[in-house]
Amino acid sequence: MGCVHGKCCCRCVDECCSDDDGGDDEGGRRSSGHDARRRHVLTQSAVGSAPVTSHGLLLEYSSLTQRGHYPDSPERENQDSFVIKTQLQGNPNLHFFAVFDGHGQFGAQCSGFLRAKLVDILSDDSRLLEDPAKAYGAAFRAANVELRESEIDDSMSGTTGIAVLVAGDALFVANVGDSRAVAGIWNGDSVVAEDLSSDQTPFRKDEYQRVKLCGARVLTVDQVEGIKDPSIQSWGEADDDDEGDPPRLWVQDGMYPGTAFTRSVGDAIAEKIGVTAEPEVLAAKITPDHMFFVVASDGVFEFLSSQAVVNMVAKFADPRDACAAIAAESYRLWLDHERRTDDMTIIVVHIKDMCDGCMSQAGILTYSHSTKYRIITTGLDQPGGSTAEDEEGRTTSKVSLKTAERTDERNGVHGSHHSLRRTSS
Repeated sequence: MGCVHGKCCCRCVDECCSDDDGGDDEGGRRSSGHDARRRHVLTQSAVGSAPVTSHGLLLEYSSLTQRGHYPDSPERENQDSFVIKTQLQGNPNLHFFAVFDGHGQFGAQCSGFLRAKLVDILSDDSRLLEDPAKAYGAAFRAANVELRESEIDDSMSGTTGIAVLVAGDALFVANVGDSRAVAGIWNGDSVVAEDLSSDQTPFRKDEYQRVKLCGARVLTVDQVEGIKDPSIQSWGEADDDDEGDPPRLWVQDGMYPGTAFTRSVGDAIAEKIGVTAEPEVLAAKITPDHMFFVVASDGVFEFLSSQAVVNMVAKFADPRDACAAIAAESYRLWLDHERRTDDMTIIVVHIKDMCDGCMSQAGILTYSHSTKYRIITTGLDQPGGSTAEDEEGRTTSKVSLKTAERTDERNGVHGSHHSLRRTSS
């Protein structure tokens, strides 16, 4: 959810936002629909793979990006972009997946800028393996400065960003804005969603308090227009706004910028009232419970919960099918509620075991529920913020680490999720 006028205020030609910057070729294919209800441009990649040889893992991934349906602006461009970079810094155990969701008149340019710059900056940072949180923070800040100094007008445009770095058996997730990363965790007889990021919006009390201290007015559109009482500040408990009018950030003496998020890259005017490019960074250990993770723009999660997305991914052995199912269901729900849809970008990454001597036939995992996350930095000292390295993540469960055996046997698909067998140690 971007600026008050939607994702973008311009009418431009479409361009593909798939990526081939990584150590692999994305091999995207483009198709377009022509009926009135589903006029869109969709780009989906082939399945890629990236071994994590240090820990005997294999990542199998696919991506999909779909331009939103805007009946009043049929040529509006996709403002989402993404990057998949395997073997970051030439390291065979370091792989990077990120999604960027632009907004405002020049949102596509902003997201494309961050897509290119973030990878370059991280690739050149010698601290990346030693201290991913510091490297992430420096990279987002530097990209924000470079965007400000570029020819792109970011006064009322910008981009959110969600990035997942796989480093051996660890995940490092950096978030700026309201795109999201979520893991699918095996829990004995089902797959449970565990958020790897926390949406940075005024619904979060800590973010609400922080931007208020920076001088922002936090009001819905109805409140700022005088339709509803502006003194009622009742949000913060619920994750969603049933009426589709979420709290937004405004300057004290004007009806702008109207951002529904509290962090982003760009947005020079909103930056003056607390919108920051400083990422929150979360670290997670990959355990035998981890089936997959998903990185997606907020258009996917507008009407789908993290658990609903995880349920869909768990039904498919092929990440391409999972991406397509998520996009189709999200698209359907958008049109059930509104005349338009948002842009949507999805990366699905399966975490598998490498077969002995055979990377191409990676096995599905054996699982027990054993996941522990810790927020290692919020990037800011703020009311209600979390900075302690040993603090549990706000959106994750507090459970202790265990050990479990993995198997290299693939059992195919059974029922509503992959058939997985648990083995005794």
